[in-house]
Amino acid sequence: MADADDFQVPEQLIWHRLVGNSRSEDQRGPIKSCFAIRYLMAILGSIGLAIIYGFKVNVSIAIVAMVNHTAIKLAENHTAINVTGATLNVTSKVQEDGPFVWDGGMQGIILSAYFVGYLVSMIPGGRMSELVSAKWVMNGAVLLNVVASVLSPPAAYGHYWLFAFMRFLQGVGGGVSFPAMHVMISKWAPPNERSVLTSIIYAGTALGTVIATLLSGIIAASMGWEWVFYIEGLLCLIWCTAWWLMIEDSPEQQRRLITQEEKNYILKSLGQTENMEHHKLEVPWGQIVRSLPFMAIFISHFCSNIGWYMMLTQLPTYMKQVLEFDLKSNTTLSSIPYLCMWLFTMAISKLLSTFESKNWITRTLSRKIGTFCSSVIPMICLIVVAFAGNNREVAVTFMTIGITSMGAMYSGFLGNHIDIAPNFAGTLVAITNCFATIPGIVMPIIIGYVTKTDSSIATWRIIFFITSGFLLVEVIVFSIFGSSKEQPWNDIKSHDEETSDQTLPLEEKNRH
Repeated sequence: MADADDFQVPEQLIWHRLVGNSRSEDQRGPIKSCFAIRYLMAILGSIGLAIIYGFKVNVSIAIVAMVNHTAIKLAENHTAINVTGATLNVTSKVQEDGPFVWDGGMQGIILSAYFVGYLVSMIPGGRMSELVSAKWVMNGAVLLNVVASVLSPPAAYGHYWLFAFMRFLQGVGGGVSFPAMHVMISKWAPPNERSVLTSIIYAGTALGTVIATLLSGIIAASMGWEWVFYIEGLLCLIWCTAWWLMIEDSPEQQRRLITQEEKNYILKSLGQTENMEHHKLEVPWGQIVRSLPFMAIFISHFCSNIGWYMMLTQLPTYMKQVLEFDLKSNTTLSSIPYLCMWLFTMAISKLLSTFESKNWITRTLSRKIGTFCSSVIPMICLIVVAFAGNNREVAVTFMTIGITSMGAMYSGFLGNHIDIAPNFAGTLVAITNCFATIPGIVMPIIIGYVTKTDSSIATWRIIFFITSGFLLVEVIVFSIFGSSKEQPWNDIKSHDEETSDQTLPLEEKNRH
């Protein structure tokens, strides 16, 4: 099978195909559609992931308004109050607080329930996307989040474990979303446009974080915390309807909107033909774990997430403990890095795609450049923040730069699964993402334990240096072993083909 780098289409031709001014090879006429459906798929996919990530973070905002902080503090000090005989007038404050007396342990269970669902659903979701339907897995993921969101307020009033179960269900939906979209990309994206389409789709994660942070805060403050779940849940039904009606699993199955020219263009670039028979392949587990290009992605994804979760969760804690600056108190300021990340993701993917289309760089080099930017720049930023002292402006600036540059990972190793094995793209990203989620669960616990006894700048510097070391491992491993070449085990025979081949007469086998 031809390598992905063999399909290099001039950027001018890509643009004409996108806007609909090019002619087909047999000159049957211009594209009738004013917009390529593969880009509509990417935009809707981006919105879908924005929804998933919005539901992922909205509880972190809403729970502040749900919890009765005064009652919790009063309960913690109850013994001391009884001993001293002191009285505390908290009537007005209690009215401003939420209705639930959930201590830190209960809140931790609620917030961590999402990641439990996220972990257990990824690999099954990847195989289901490959064998059944990535379109419906993605639609089901968002719909599950919608249902769980609408049911969250009554569940919370029932018992906090019911509310935690709703978060578990939303985590299940979140876990299958990445594998489903990887499978969609493998079937819809021409190799020369793969970086752009991948970045458009996954940039929705940053945009969803921005919108959910701002919208949830506004709704909770003006209408009450319940409406965070009701409004965001019901609005997402619009997306489910649009995705159901407008997008299919592949160009071959697409009957609406797509032109024959675009369909032929995508299939030809992928080395396929219309009505081509597709077999359900068994996953070659042994060959996957022995594949150096896959292990390069695996290690890069794990190391990158250590840096990502440091940027996402621990830098604000550092700035609060050491710099005495509560970044989370200003939701607008805390959203800026993700908005910058979204813009940067679009820009670098377009730049690298242009270089590829002009044959200035290979796809392998493009992936390595993206990975380099998403690891080396954050590594430098972490070191700068560690030595920022009490300079809040420097800390915020370099934190923003570090998070922004992380957007290059979608043009780097995170798009590489589809290059090396498009038939198993969902399974591969599920494997790497499953293990790469572990740092998000373990790191806050370890860092919280270490800094609990000593939260000085010296302790944080050691943490930042260790994190930078993982980012250094990421760029070294992927630079040496990373590759965009399709692996031989991508075309392993299906079980049916092997059985059929074993029953062929000897003469026919010799002819084959």
